[in-house]
Amino acid sequence: QVQLVESGGGLVQAGGSLRLSCAASRRAYSNGAMGWFRQAPGQEREFVAGISWSGVRTSYYYADSVKGRFTVSRDNAKNTAYLQMNSLKPEDTAVYYCAADPSGSYYSTASWNYWGLGTQVTVSS
Repeated sequence: QVQLVESGGGLVQAGGSLRLSCAASRRAYSNGAMGWFRQAPGQEREFVAGISWSGVRTSYYYADSVKGRFTVSRDNAKNTAYLQMNSLKPEDTAVYYCAADPSGSYYSTASWNYWGLGTQVTVSS
């Protein structure tokens, strides 16, 4: 069974930080890539960050809007991916989703085969 469970969302003031977690089932995690997306009200779901790994090599991917502020990481022992979000802005407010098992471009929602239910992040000004 494939399962992705996000946690760590909440309400934070602008300039603050949050760390999101995505606990994955072994099957989801074993495909060697995890992604983070977000969706604000009335907007399409957009790519935020991704991480892929093969052996000792790990690659990181970020949307331009979060580069230098967000950091994606993983813990193989826990089958968990993280999204550390610093210097948060009101425009970062959205539901954040993690995704697994990509079959194409990491930047496209259509490429990811498994999704979590999301966690709300609200940044107040």
